[in-house]
Amino acid sequence: MATEASPSKDQDDIAALAKGGRTNIFGFLLRLAARLPFLFIAGRWYGAEALGRFAYAVLVVEFVAQIATLGLKRGLAGALTQTERPHNHVVTDAMVVTLLAALLGSAILIAFPQAMFPNSNINGLDRLLALVVIGVAGSDVALAACAYRFDVGATVRARSIIEPWAISIGAFAFAFYSKRDGLILSYAVSMIAAFVASIIPMIRHYGLPTGWRPDPGRLWRLARRNLPLAAADGVEWGSRRLDMAILGLFVSPAVIGIYYVAQQVASLPQKLKTSFDPILGPVITRNLAENNLTAIAKQVSQVGFWIIAAQAGIALALGIPGEAVMGLVGPHFVGGTGALAFLLLAEVVAATAVVSESALVYIARHRNLMISLVMIGLQAAFSFALILLGRDLNLDDMWIAAAPALALCLALGVGAFVKARLLSRLLDAPVNAWRWPLLSAAGVGCIVGAGFIALPPRFEWVELAVGVWAILGAYGLVIWRWGFGSDDRALFRKQKPV
Repeated sequence: MATEASPSKDQDDIAALAKGGRTNIFGFLLRLAARLPFLFIAGRWYGAEALGRFAYAVLVVEFVAQIATLGLKRGLAGALTQTERPHNHVVTDAMVVTLLAALLGSAILIAFPQAMFPNSNINGLDRLLALVVIGVAGSDVALAACAYRFDVGATVRARSIIEPWAISIGAFAFAFYSKRDGLILSYAVSMIAAFVASIIPMIRHYGLPTGWRPDPGRLWRLARRNLPLAAADGVEWGSRRLDMAILGLFVSPAVIGIYYVAQQVASLPQKLKTSFDPILGPVITRNLAENNLTAIAKQVSQVGFWIIAAQAGIALALGIPGEAVMGLVGPHFVGGTGALAFLLLAEVVAATAVVSESALVYIARHRNLMISLVMIGLQAAFSFALILLGRDLNLDDMWIAAAPALALCLALGVGAFVKARLLSRLLDAPVNAWRWPLLSAAGVGCIVGAGFIALPPRFEWVELAVGVWAILGAYGLVIWRWGFGSDDRALFRKQKPV
């Protein structure tokens, strides 16, 4: 039977989650400001074809890095909660396991570079891009260790300031060196910078692991225990890249480059929910240890609503003036507006699944994995069916490019429903992140947005400079007045130090 926590403890947990949420929203704005210059430079200077080559290489590198973390981005919180060993020893175990897995993944890609560059020749330092796997995976685990100490600021600095600004500046500088390799070189520089920015705060929190000794058996047990998490992470990550991989079977690299831009714009709000995982992890594991299941259901619902509310507003603000947003990158990128709309909607739909999974990975990890596998199977089936239907109807490539985005949306909707129902049954408490004021707020945002997109084409700059913020403002006003309760408003209140 679930036990009841004291109201003050529940409020402390909500305050910790709210603090992380405030930092994440700030980090999103910083990431948006830094990512748009990169997309502008990549689209205008390098072109869609070079961008497509870059996009596929990064897709493969980041997939291998995701697997190399062995689920420790979320599993580390459980390992730290359930041990009596010094925490810096546990973190060192996690970093060593990740390093070994990343080295293996890098070696495979160096041996088979065609996996990164299937449609182009291998030149120069292309093989060495595989070494970036080490930096990406190590940074993820180091930031998870920081988040266990409720330091979300480390993630914001590494992922929302250093990484995107490094890739933007690098893309500009390397354009004078090579239009073929400049994007890839800038990506490598940004990942190395983010890795350094992740390791420094981790050492500050945990110190050097004095007295630590490697134990192959202990390291193997840590890796084995987190394999279901690693598979779930790989499936969840893969579901956001499967669309581009399938699309690459049917369209040219230039269309892939356009789709990549839409994916990058849509992935900006995704950071809001993925960065909640390390914050939710310690809160959930502590409540599980105390058998306080009702509190977990409340926290998952609370964070789920925060994420949906934020992502719906961002989706409206970027999706309604979508042609203007895509046109910033270059006139020929406007054709990706349909894909952008479905990808933004997919981020909203996925929020419930992601926060439900934050608890399921600790209490039903194998069932969670099976649901994720079914979901990605549905996504693949929907993608092929919609693409083939589009080809039968003789639709052009840009309409076909929207098909995998719609398939992703449908599959994530099924996954969100099933995972929320399973978690609700296991906790014996309702799990529901949806609230009806979201609908009315979205309606008001659409009305405001319609006024801006009705302006003549020469006023397109007004859509971006004023319209985006007007849509967000109108949507936010309705949500604040009719959607947010007292716990929700904790997201915007600075907590007094105890």
